[in-house]
Amino acid sequence: MKRFIDTLQNIWKIEELRARILTTLGLVLIYRLGSYVVLPGVNSAALNEAKEAASNDGIIGLINIFAGGAFSRASVFGLGIMPYITASIIIQLLGMAVPYFQKLQKEGESGRKKINQYTRFLTIAVTAVQAPGYLASQVYNIPGAVTIDGSWFMIQSTMILVTGTMFVMWLGERITDKGIGNGISLIIMIGIISRLPFAITSEFGSRLQSSGGGLIMFLLEIVFLLFVIIGSIMLVQGTRRIPVQFAKKIVGNKQYGGVRQYIPLKVNAAGVMPIIFAQAIMFIPAAITGFSGGTGGIFTERYGFWYNFIFAVLIILFTYFYTAIMVNPNQLADDMKRNGGFIPGVKPGKKTAEFIDQVMSRITLPGSIFLAVVAILPSIAIKLGINSSFADFYGGTSLLILVGVVLDTLQQIETYLLMRQYDGLMSSGRVQGRQASSSIPTTTL
Repeated sequence: MKRFIDTLQNIWKIEELRARILTTLGLVLIYRLGSYVVLPGVNSAALNEAKEAASNDGIIGLINIFAGGAFSRASVFGLGIMPYITASIIIQLLGMAVPYFQKLQKEGESGRKKINQYTRFLTIAVTAVQAPGYLASQVYNIPGAVTIDGSWFMIQSTMILVTGTMFVMWLGERITDKGIGNGISLIIMIGIISRLPFAITSEFGSRLQSSGGGLIMFLLEIVFLLFVIIGSIMLVQGTRRIPVQFAKKIVGNKQYGGVRQYIPLKVNAAGVMPIIFAQAIMFIPAAITGFSGGTGGIFTERYGFWYNFIFAVLIILFTYFYTAIMVNPNQLADDMKRNGGFIPGVKPGKKTAEFIDQVMSRITLPGSIFLAVVAILPSIAIKLGINSSFADFYGGTSLLILVGVVLDTLQQIETYLLMRQYDGLMSSGRVQGRQASSSIPTTTL
């Protein structure tokens, strides 16, 4: 405890770090306050009644989690940062397929600025398309929710939602520049973690009931949650280090190269994207059958066996697909050969690319299976009698994002401490930050 207090004091002593933390807290507070400001012309009481009766399963529940509840409240930040994430994913995929965007990615800072600009414009377009659909599905279909003229409400609310999303994006960029951690990821994390106190309170109350199992059962749930978090940290941080030897060069009186370095290939290079893609795919059959008046079958049974089995298989397949997009063995082999590096025992060029591809295939299999297990853990927890709101923190996208963002933020704080010759956050070793690929891909990450 004394070491923890000393660490907090050291953090507060560093003026720049203190200013960044206070700036981050202030901008996050603005975001949370804005998430409770309801769109003009919306009846909050009617929305609350509908929210209590509605189910938050599928992609709608995922968006509401990322938006910190603003989605279900019809807030001015109702769409949150999701349109920006969608635009970022589209730009990233274009970077894999379109030569122009591939060229921009190789132009350094100037190319990054252009990509950011394209992402912002695409965010406006995505939000303008999503906003009317959001209003039609989440507001118009609720009796008594709209209190003003329908056409004017649609126009003004669409403009407000577009402005709200751009403002949230601006807040995220300001946190990245002036605060601590990655702003976009931090905003998502705050939205997710804002549900945690209510979830714990609800679960604690249910366990104290006569048929709830008592305090011992609640403590066992907390212990199990800690083990799940440890496993998620291992999944996010796990790497396979490939040794790379660089040729020795002597220029004048100086020696260059001749050292051994490592290529850290992540066990889960795809991050949370396979879960998001799989959830989107699983939502399509339910949406189609819903429009046609059908029941949706197994695709509406979120906690059923076959739903989770198909969900896990899709996650494994998408993990391989997204890893193939994120990690290019041919490019790694070419860069290594160009810089005079080679893997001991492997010929440079094609053989090196084949070796890296083989290693990635081997480590992606256990990584994808582990990711699938983490994704379906909330369903298993619910089958064991855990409250649904608390069970969501036992795995899935929420837990992986929380783990990744917290590790990244702690690593930045520790960097400031070590630069000022203070002790780090850990008594031994250092907090290892995650790579950008372990989170939702955004151009600011």
